[in-house]
Amino acid sequence: MKKILVIALVLFALPLIALHRLGISPLGLGEAMTMGTGMTAKLGCSGIHLSGFSDDEILYDLASYSPAAKAISLRRIDATTVEADINGMSVTRARYIPGLGCALELPGMIDRDALAVPVIAATEGPKQAVDTQLQSIVDAVMAEDNVAGLDTRALYVLRDGELVAEAYRDGISAATPLLGWSMAKSVTAMMLARMEALGLAATSSANLFPEWRDDERRDITLLNLLQMSSGLAFEEVYGPGSDATRMLFTVVDASAVPLAQPQEHPPASHFAYSSGTTNLLARYAQLQLGADPQAAIDFWSTQLAGPLGLAGTTFEMDPSGVFVGSSYLYAPARDWARLGQLMLDDGRLGDQQLLPADWVARATAPNSSSNDPRYGYQFWLNRGTKEPRWPALEPGAYAMMGNRGQVVMMLPEHNAVVVRLGWSATEYPYSQQLGRIQAAL
Repeated sequence: MKKILVIALVLFALPLIALHRLGISPLGLGEAMTMGTGMTAKLGCSGIHLSGFSDDEILYDLASYSPAAKAISLRRIDATTVEADINGMSVTRARYIPGLGCALELPGMIDRDALAVPVIAATEGPKQAVDTQLQSIVDAVMAEDNVAGLDTRALYVLRDGELVAEAYRDGISAATPLLGWSMAKSVTAMMLARMEALGLAATSSANLFPEWRDDERRDITLLNLLQMSSGLAFEEVYGPGSDATRMLFTVVDASAVPLAQPQEHPPASHFAYSSGTTNLLARYAQLQLGADPQAAIDFWSTQLAGPLGLAGTTFEMDPSGVFVGSSYLYAPARDWARLGQLMLDDGRLGDQQLLPADWVARATAPNSSSNDPRYGYQFWLNRGTKEPRWPALEPGAYAMMGNRGQVVMMLPEHNAVVVRLGWSATEYPYSQQLGRIQAAL
């Protein structure tokens, strides 16, 4: 009898030990499975239909976040729908619609089939003026990154608005849309800048949401949200049941998660990086456009993506029909570079001032927080404290940045944009590798 009890205890303990090593509490196992299938279905669907990745490539990328991802199967249900499944214990589906990309199939979602996405005409790319010395350095960075396991997939360099160097990993081309993760935050800010230019938004606006009008959150301004200094509590942790993972992988209405958060600091006093904050910006933009998903799609397509010729770009919405401004924008390197070039050109495209003339200067000025001023309007800055963020880069450098080492780096003194897209499981050496490219400009 004692032997049987010992065996039973061992059999019971082994899965608990495995969960502990994966950082999962037994009590949180249900949340972990829901998050896992939600993440696999959403990223799998977009990876297949937007980036053209194979199932094996997608599962390999997901496993870089957690070995637990290997327990999740990914199946194609039909031409547009994928299903993620953990032995029937948790099953989540996501569906692709051309122009809209993918969203989780969840109870209470909107009828996405009723939405129409304007076709964006492809425009001629930048003039090619290949710099052979710079190209050799870009090729070397690509090769060295991938020998080191950093999985760099695209490098693209503009100087004076001209394409001077580019390189791609096998299986990736200039036209492959790749996930920018949090680089979408900067694009969300640029969409609000376009709204400001048209008189539809103002950084001084407060009383942003009806849900906040009867408490202290009514004093939070659009500027506070843009600078990540709203003072709202938000759990920017990517584990089962956290605010961030519920927002991105399990709920219908992503921005409802940060909308419900309490005030933790006075507005403007404390910088706290929060994906929830950016989804509040996306929610606010949509409210200003009549709380209408179709109006939001039309605005993005006609006012920013269309003029820039972002034909290869897809900005995805959550199941409730609001852009996931924090995370879900897929674009090829050349489209990311076009967004960066608009910033370098102070928001001007040809003879049209798309963004307010002074907006880029405001967006790249340090915030007023006491703990980290090196962040502007959803852009990371190299200035604001004695310690530069990227010591090898010019002081005026600023960037869109995303998980797994995504970056669109603007170098104003060199009139250059450097795009790096990839899937680095460890910290990407931005200063070192982009510093080598800057030195050759």
